[in-house]
Amino acid sequence: MELFKIKGEYIHLNQLLKMMGWAHSGAESNAIIESGEVKVNGEVELRKRNKIKVGFEIEFKGEMVKIE
Repeated sequence: MELFKIKGEYIHLNQLLKMMGWAHSGAESNAIIESGEVKVNGEVELRKRNKIKVGFEIEFKGEMVKIE
């Protein structure tokens, strides 16, 4: 599992996908989320601007990241 440190209180899910390199654009990031391919803390997440905070675990295509 990879670790990702956020600078503020939270990061939006669609921004995180871009920063992780899982999406190359905002449109691609939003499409990935809408398709149900992303899990937050083990559950499918469809909200593009969901606030991802410290301690959350994000999964996409077998890759996982924990937010610090």
